[in-house]
Amino acid sequence: MNPTYEQVCAKGTGHAEVVKVIFDPSKIDRKSLLEVFFTCHDPTQLNRQGNDIGTHYRSAIFYNSEAQKIDSHSVIEEMGDVYDNEIVTEVSPLENFYVAEKYHHDYFKNNPSNPYCMMVVAPKIAKTRAKHAHLYE
Repeated sequence: MNPTYEQVCAKGTGHAEVVKVIFDPSKIDRKSLLEVFFTCHDPTQLNRQGNDIGTHYRSAIFYNSEAQKIDSHSVIEEMGDVYDNEIVTEVSPLENFYVAEKYHHDYFKNNPSNPYCMMVVAPKIAKTRAKHAHLYE
């Protein structure tokens, strides 16, 4: 089943809103990407991100290799001291990935004046960029 955004938001599908990250390991390693992931959201909130509530907002990593699984657990362990609360990020095997509807692609870039983008997303991106400025070429 390739659910629509509305079906996922209705909380009946069990799906999560995720991104598929494709990268060149000669330019950035997986652990660095995971550290960025843990900076750009709150991995201690179960089934939510701020005011966005539901299992589709859960913090999750879906892996497709044993190395990805090991790295994910390793970074979670390393990041444990950074947060006051326990990291609740789900680490599960990737079973299916469904591409979002076109209007969701590059949403922040294409909708910079959207109030949600301005008030919620922009500060997270600014914080993440500042913390990981050393990763920019």
